[in-house]
Amino acid sequence: MTTTNVGLANKVAVVIGGTSGIGRTLSLGLAEAGADVIASARRKQNVDEVASEIEARGRQTLRYTSDLCDRKSLEKLAEVTLRHFSKIDILVNCAAKLKRIPTLDMAEEDWRDIIDTNLTGTFRACQVFGKHMLERGYGRIINIVSLNTFVALSEVAAYAASKAAVASLTRSLAVEWSKRGVLVNAIAPGVFHTAFNANLLDSTARGEELLMRTPMGRFGRTEELIGAAIYLASDAASFVAGQVLVVDGGFLASGVNQ
Repeated sequence: MTTTNVGLANKVAVVIGGTSGIGRTLSLGLAEAGADVIASARRKQNVDEVASEIEARGRQTLRYTSDLCDRKSLEKLAEVTLRHFSKIDILVNCAAKLKRIPTLDMAEEDWRDIIDTNLTGTFRACQVFGKHMLERGYGRIINIVSLNTFVALSEVAAYAASKAAVASLTRSLAVEWSKRGVLVNAIAPGVFHTAFNANLLDSTARGEELLMRTPMGRFGRTEELIGAAIYLASDAASFVAGQVLVVDGGFLASGVNQ
């Protein structure tokens, strides 16, 4: 029996939306697992800050901004990364946009903006980075979806539709690309406490309901997603394709909790 490698030594990872929230945590987690990590987003200050944290962990990185809605910026990010590292093993798509509004009141402009960022942006990144991976015959792509992929939460219809579609895209790419060595999977986080949603989770009836629906009786900590990402990015997941790995404290298993 051979030993399965769950480490990421000598791997190069690009994390789109990798400078805040879950993306930042995964960028640093992949670095701690041995990968050189390029955490990219639109704001240069955030990119610089996370790059310094990656370097403090003894890994290499680049300081380069990108916009998921701009194909040319993604192509430039891939070009610069390949010039410096000669390969890209791992792509993590974390960038996303959410706006809570009653569906009847939602402007088409807002709908298109969310779909373009969350769904079409993920598609763009998969195309741009997947091309290199397919040419090389090796790659790991991890898309971030949501509980909204499976169940509806009130007044976030565009976000839910986009994340359900990303899960479907993940399966489609797995069917097309897995035989060529590029494995595409997704992680569906449950309710995780971040600076972005802290007020909602801690101070609203919606937060109370989300907590009640989580059998573990607490919200997730973003670092609890690192293990799932390392697994899917590693050679330990060499026969895993088109899957959505749910990390939700039992939320989707829940019926009545009391």
